[in-house]
Amino acid sequence: MTVDDLDARILTQFAEEPRISVLEASRRVGVARATVHARMQRMQRDGTVRGFGPDLDIAALGYPVTAFCTLEIRQRIGYDAVTEHLAGIPEVLEAHTITGPGDLLVRVAARSNSDLQRVIDVVVADDSVIRVATTIVLRTQIRRRTLPLLRTSVRH
Repeated sequence: MTVDDLDARILTQFAEEPRISVLEASRRVGVARATVHARMQRMQRDGTVRGFGPDLDIAALGYPVTAFCTLEIRQRIGYDAVTEHLAGIPEVLEAHTITGPGDLLVRVAARSNSDLQRVIDVVVADDSVIRVATTIVLRTQIRRRTLPLLRTSVRH
């Protein structure tokens, strides 16, 4: 998977303005509509573009508390059982296998600090989870972003 300068300019248009049409993106980038369409299809096929869904504000959905939980799990059981358990918890936003003192880093959302306790209780309800260390987000300084990586990864 390589992204050239034209791909980057096309992706930037859609990242900055997700509801833009292919025709409008082609006008702004200065290429034919079919070129934009073909390149977007290729980048979807190769996995560079994963989706076009709305970017939801979880606080506006009633979940203003975000926390990161580091889970230590029973090694003999493995990650699959814990991952299946976590996938069934709506407040679990993402989970990553990590190095260091923990085994999984999990981002969760909650309605309040006391609701966070409920979410943590649900997370640790699985017998595979030995321990959880939680860090509450006070304020997000930099939101999830990908455009800076896109700009530095462009093949010229």
